Amino acid sequence: MTDRRAFVVTAVANLLIASGISAQEPAKRYRLGIISAGNNPRSAAFFAAFEQRLRELGWIDGKTLSVDFEAGDSPDKLSAIATRMVRSGVDVILAAGPEAALKAASESTPTIPIVIVALNYDPVEKGYIASLARPGRNITGIFVRNPEVGPKQLELLHQAIPRVSRVGVLWTTFSADQVPPLDAEASRLGVQIEKVEFASPYDLDKTFATLKARRVDAVLALGDPVLYRERVRSAELALGRRLPIVGGLPGVEVGYLMGFGFDLNAALARGAEYVDNILRGAKAAEMPIEQPTKFELVINLKTAKALGITVPKELLLRADQVIQ
Repeated sequence: MTDRRAFVVTAVANLLIASGISAQEPAKRYRLGIISAGNNPRSAAFFAAFEQRLRELGWIDGKTLSVDFEAGDSPDKLSAIATRMVRSGVDVILAAGPEAALKAASESTPTIPIVIVALNYDPVEKGYIASLARPGRNITGIFVRNPEVGPKQLELLHQAIPRVSRVGVLWTTFSADQVPPLDAEASRLGVQIEKVEFASPYDLDKTFATLKARRVDAVLALGDPVLYRERVRSAELALGRRLPIVGGLPGVEVGYLMGFGFDLNAALARGAEYVDNILRGAKAAEMPIEQPTKFELVINLKTAKALGITVPKELLLRADQVIQ
C-alpha cells in the first residue's frame, strides 16, 4: 500500500510539474521582423541592446521568438525587405532609424504592428499617425527629432573651438531633412557651412578629400544610419587630416572630439518593451509614442590632445562625461 501511495503521489507531482512547464511556454513562437536601414549589422550596439532587453523579458530567438533580420541602404531595398517580411507572416516589425524604414514597413502592411525608433523625422507631420498620444494606426514606439540636435552640435563645436569659421557637414539621403535647420544657426554663429553628401558607393576617402579641398576647419556628421556605420573610419580620417569631427554619442566613443544627443541603445531597449507589450496583447494604435527627454554631451579629451585643442573649462564642466 505504501509503495502504491508513493507511486500515485509521484505521478501526480510529475503531472503538475509538466503542466507548470507547459503553462509557461507560449502557445506559439512569435515572429519578429527587424528592418535595418543603412546596412547596419545585427551586431551593432543598439540592436544588441534591443535583443538583450528582449531576452530579459523572456523573448529568446530560437526558443520563444523567431527573429528575421534584414538590412538595406536604399528605399527600394528596404521596401523589398518589408514586403518579404509581411509575406512570411511576421507578427510585429521593428523599423528603427530614418523615415525610409517606416515608409517601407507601413506601405507593406496596414495591420501588422510596427514599432518605430523614429530618427530624423516626425511621424505626425509625415502623416503616419494621428498623434503621439494616440497613434490610431498599427504604429507605435519612440520618436527622436534629430533636426533639433544638429544646430546644437554646431553651437557646441563653435564653443569648443571659437576660431572655426568653415564647417563641413556630412549627410546622406537618410539625413537630408537635418541639413536645412543648420543654416539659421550657422548664420547666427557667423560660420560658413560646406554641405557634402556622402553618397553611394560611399567612398569615405574621396569624401574627406572633398572636405579638405573646401578648406573646412571642422566636420559635423549628422545623425544617420550610414554615417553611424562608418563612424570609426570617419574618426580615423578626420584625425589623419587634423580635422576635429563632432556628431552623435556613438561617434565620440570611437574618436570624435565631441558627441551630443540621446542614448540610442537606451531608445532601442525601450523599443523592445513595446514589442513585448504587443506580443502580450497590447494594441499599437492605443500605445502612446514616447520621446526621449535626456540629451547628453560627451567630450573626448584624448582626441582633443591629439589635435592640439584646449577645450574651454566651462564646456568641460557642462559635459555629462569626459573621456580622458
